[in-house]
Order: sequence, then C-alpha cells, then structure tokens
Amino acid sequence: MEVDYSKIKVVGFDADDTLWENETHFRNAEEEFANLLENYETKNKVEQELFKMEMKNLELYGYGIKGFMLSMIESSLVLSNNKISQTKLHQILDIGKKMLSHPVKVLPNVEHVLQELQSKYRLIVLTKGELLHQERKLEKSGLSKYFHHVEVLSDKKERNYQNLLDHLNINVNEFLMVGNSLKSDILPIINMGAQAIHIPFHTTWQHEQVSLKEDENSFLKLSQIIQLLDYLN
Repeated sequence: MEVDYSKIKVVGFDADDTLWENETHFRNAEEEFANLLENYETKNKVEQELFKMEMKNLELYGYGIKGFMLSMIESSLVLSNNKISQTKLHQILDIGKKMLSHPVKVLPNVEHVLQELQSKYRLIVLTKGELLHQERKLEKSGLSKYFHHVEVLSDKKERNYQNLLDHLNINVNEFLMVGNSLKSDILPIINMGAQAIHIPFHTTWQHEQVSLKEDENSFLKLSQIIQLLDYLN
C-alpha cells in the first residue's frame, strides 16, 4: 500500500503492546484467576463471566489493572455465591499486585525506531489506562526521553483524540498514529481524516477486537515496528 507521509510532523504511539508487552500479563492473570475458582465453575465459564463483569464496570472503573482487580473480586463473589474464602480473595489481590509490579518488557526494535525518528518528528505517547501505572511503566521502560508529550486518555474515541490534538495545536493532516488496536488506535484516527499505521500484537483483548473487509483497510499495516523506518526515515 502506497501512502504519502510527507506532510507528517507529529507521530503518536500507543503504549501497551506497541511499545511494550502488556496483554499477555492479562491473559496469564485470567488463567490464574480461573484456576483459583475451579471448584465453582469451569475455566471457560469463569473467563466469560469475568469479561462480562469488566464490561459492566468499564464506565465506572475505566481501563487498567486496578479496575481489572476489582472485577475479579466481584466476579469471584458472584461465581461462588459469596462463599469464596478470604485466602482466595487475598490471592486474587496478589494476582493484581503482581501485574502492577511486573517488569516492563520493551518490544523488539522500539528504542531504535524512536532514536531514528526523534530528530525528524515530534513524538508523543497516546495511551489509555490508569494514570499512575502508565506513568510508572513509561519510566521503567527508559523511553520517556524520546517523547515531547505523554497523554493517558480515559478512552480512545474520536472526541478524545480531537480534544488532545486541539490542545497541542496539532493539525490533523500532519498527524500519524501508530498502534496495535484497530478499534482504539486506528479507526478513530482514520475517521478524523488523519493517518494511522497498524502493527498488530500477537494477542488482542476481546473488547478491542474488530473485523474489517479487505476494501475497508485505508491504512498501512506492518508486521514489525522496525518497518516504520522504511516509510518515515
């Protein structure tokens, strides 16, 4: 796909599963949680009910691990008919705490790409989740020095992006978004008239999954972040 990026001045990067690994920690946590509740329901049923609880609580808690922890606790009470032990509740909290303290694993070639692009473009991070945790991950990643601005959004819809671009005085025609989620990082940007590049991660949260017809792909899709340099360098 041939795309003209000659007008681009600002490149926005998603963080989770674009700059560093994230979703695999949630999948591992879900498996641990299901194992803790194996006396009450099947693994599949536990995971289904947890996802439903997350969706019910999303507007209240927002995105991130702390909301996920609360949804696990609430799900465990529902699935066990309030019979779950205090020991297991503590184990559920430990699952969440382990996620919050997990080392940040920067994805391959990310730092090299940022090094190459920082002198040519204004680089920003646009992510969603819990503010404190995202700030900690960015600090632990060692990547903060490459970015002019970091924004943790409550959601990634067109109005969220537009409000931020307006605040930062970024022309939509000069903006390019790079991310792994079609739903959050790509489609809202395309709908705004800006440009986006999709770099899928090997696993995607159920809530972020969308399907497109082949002729709906009005954006570039890459398999690795290093390929950005073929188009932007």
